[in-house]
Amino acid sequence: MTEHEQMIAEIKVYGFTLVDDVLSADEVEEMKEALIRCQREHGTEHTHRGSASHVANLPTMDPVFFKVIDHSRILPLLEHFLEKSLILGSLNSRIVRPGDGEQLLHSDIPRYMLNMDTPVMMNTVWLLSDFSTANGGTRVVPGSHHSGLVQPPEGMEVKHVIQPQAPAGSVIVFNGQTWHAGGANTSDADRYAMFAHYRKHMLLFQCDPHDGFPAEWHDQLSPRQRDLLRMKNGVRVEHAADAHMR
Repeated sequence: MTEHEQMIAEIKVYGFTLVDDVLSADEVEEMKEALIRCQREHGTEHTHRGSASHVANLPTMDPVFFKVIDHSRILPLLEHFLEKSLILGSLNSRIVRPGDGEQLLHSDIPRYMLNMDTPVMMNTVWLLSDFSTANGGTRVVPGSHHSGLVQPPEGMEVKHVIQPQAPAGSVIVFNGQTWHAGGANTSDADRYAMFAHYRKHMLLFQCDPHDGFPAEWHDQLSPRQRDLLRMKNGVRVEHAADAHMR
């Protein structure tokens, strides 16, 4: 079994997989420095099921984040489940600070869009810090993508939770239906990570990359990145599907 086949099998069975050594130490440092600057200039307080600092729509803020969009080790996993016509729904960051508590377990897909055969959305967590139980690494519930539930039922004690311990540069890839959440940060340092989530092509963006994207950066995008951002025809240029949905 190849690495790719192993990871596909893990996503099907457990709802997630961990991919090691995706980003080099230099790439991690470059992205982390850019993210800290973006947080300082554009960060907001995030209160969705738990407190954290949040930075949205990273492709509009620095070209250093472009390489995440179509990474050769990660995109084929997403295409397996969402087909090659998928789009990047958003690339955001959730920064868990010392004192931020556990986020509530949840799915990223609403109840009416759950599909036991194939998900309509996949998510990726790009580690820019070493993840540990102490600094609030992402928690996942194996097999929960098969539950048909968007979150644990009220009063349920969730006993089987995995909190992957992994170095910066790793990526967690999971079915959007898998219950997951940030952990509590009991350390003395911020925990940095980016979340790139991908959707079936007929769905809308969570954060539209056309909003605020500098037109002069368009030439820096690869053809595949333009496809995933729906920028094949240029920045803020309407596509047939966009006109139909309007």
